[in-house]
Amino acid sequence: MDGCLSIHRMKKEEGESMSREVQTLKMEIQQIMKGNYQYFMQKEIFEQPESVINTMRGRVNFKDKEVILGGLQDHLSEIHRCRRLLFIACGTSYHSAIATRQLLEELTELPVVVELASDFLDRRTPIFRDDICFFISQSGETADTLNALRYCKKRGALTVGITNTVGSSISRETTCGVHINAGPEIGVASTKAYTSQFISLVMFGLVMNQDRISTRSRRNEIIEALENLPNLIKEVLEMDEDIKKLAEELYEQKSILLMGRGFNYATCLEGALKIKELTYLHSEGILAGELKHGPLALVDKAMPVIMIIMKDSMYTKCQNALHEVTARGCAPILICQKGDKESQSKASRVIELPGTVDCLQGILCVIPLQLLAFHTAVLRGYDVDCPRNLAKSVTVE
Repeated sequence: MDGCLSIHRMKKEEGESMSREVQTLKMEIQQIMKGNYQYFMQKEIFEQPESVINTMRGRVNFKDKEVILGGLQDHLSEIHRCRRLLFIACGTSYHSAIATRQLLEELTELPVVVELASDFLDRRTPIFRDDICFFISQSGETADTLNALRYCKKRGALTVGITNTVGSSISRETTCGVHINAGPEIGVASTKAYTSQFISLVMFGLVMNQDRISTRSRRNEIIEALENLPNLIKEVLEMDEDIKKLAEELYEQKSILLMGRGFNYATCLEGALKIKELTYLHSEGILAGELKHGPLALVDKAMPVIMIIMKDSMYTKCQNALHEVTARGCAPILICQKGDKESQSKASRVIELPGTVDCLQGILCVIPLQLLAFHTAVLRGYDVDCPRNLAKSVTVE
């Protein structure tokens, strides 16, 4: 009537405010431009040395070996008293929780449950008041994750959001949380958000472990590795041309298998997802320990296999899987640590990575797979930034 816009609701809960807080998003125009890159995804892969620094900035004190997550600070006493930790997510965010589950179990000494949000809701999983439920989403608007959040809130659990988007539904509706600060991610296939989610969960584990004297050396080892991580990521990104040559050998294949175990099982799942999303090839991440329970039937000399073997506690077991694969006439492509001559002797192609602490090796291992998926998609002539049938934010069930 007078030129003003009025918003009316049919339903309004008692005491609910109709006003909305205005939030100003501070962003430079360069952050949403391609710059010198041909694709947004390519730019985002190469931004990871900076994005991991931004995730840690103001939170990790490398000098005093301390970690502070301001968004969780007021609720830490309640989190310390919980009976279990649940991590609920979809897609790449789910893989970041799988990647850090082993470390979180080690540092918190609590049961850690990782759930796909859609399956979690289908089963109507029992939730208790002394559970802590984490909801991980790049956009903060993922429908299944948001519905799971509301389900857990109704049952009285403390809810924690881990998102990349200030003011998103998940960041507003959770009790507390952590913004991963990876910067805008425009490519549909998530890259830098995955590594920043990974680091955010590692930092949460370190916060939970802060007062334990018995694990101080392990904590210090991880914090020192976090400090050096951006330089190691830069070193891995320098292999871009070598990985492009590998993509030229693989882009006409029909299927690719990825195998690993321990900290790198999630890396195989995430690498396989990137290959599926971008190249439309069948790709499967396989837990190397399950090889003899079915997947070994797929292996022959014609099947491309990528194996991740790092010099950690799983090294001997991964060697056993490598012997099984080579005995079937397959010469796998190997992602391994520099100087691992024993493993390299059985491979057709080798990607040598710098070493770091076992729980962070997954960050370095996933980057060659991101680049491989990217180059393979370009060679196959597909739109890397907008794969068919997919959306950046899945806002419907």
